[in-house]
Amino acid sequence: MREYKQLLLANKAWATELVEEKADFFERQTAGQKPDFLWIGCSDSRVTPERMTMTPPGGMFLHRNIANLVHDDDLNLLSVVQYAVDVLKVRHVILCGHHGCGGVQAALSGGTTGPVDTWLGNARDVLHRHRAEIDAEPTEEGKINRLVELNVRDQLMHLARIDIIQNAFREGRELWLHGWVYDMRDGHIKTLMEIDAGTELSTVGNPDKVLV
Repeated sequence: MREYKQLLLANKAWATELVEEKADFFERQTAGQKPDFLWIGCSDSRVTPERMTMTPPGGMFLHRNIANLVHDDDLNLLSVVQYAVDVLKVRHVILCGHHGCGGVQAALSGGTTGPVDTWLGNARDVLHRHRAEIDAEPTEEGKINRLVELNVRDQLMHLARIDIIQNAFREGRELWLHGWVYDMRDGHIKTLMEIDAGTELSTVGNPDKVLV
């Protein structure tokens, strides 16, 4: 059987199972969404936010890109953040990297070309800012994983400074930003840091290592 047909069959089985468990499931889905969470993560096919967290459909607003980067000129990401924060009123924004991230590895080792190379400029900036700490890691895996963690830190700090988030903080809305990493070696999500309206961004240091 062609692989894409298997996807269609699996979809039918999934829909049938949901209706058997709760007859009005899809009727409630069409009524709208009110998630508590915005997840900003990597596009890696092995990292599946809803499955990893057992979040049902409608429980999480999602944005994914290579190496979970926050670019000032990324209208896709900025639109997602604006809609999630200003319209859906999510209370938690999670930025999650992962062990062995290919995009982060490429930023460290080079060799990329074209659009991917341009996109990863943001991750290379993280590497340059933390070069001494990355170089101090004794193994190549350690260098990659520490860059994964520091990339989450810097992207979360970048996110915290954009107008959409700052306006929500000033208005006193309930909003927390979380920096996490997913360890593919054991399936566990490790927490790195958290930012809220009371966080003084200029004093935020580097998180402890969790991908050990």
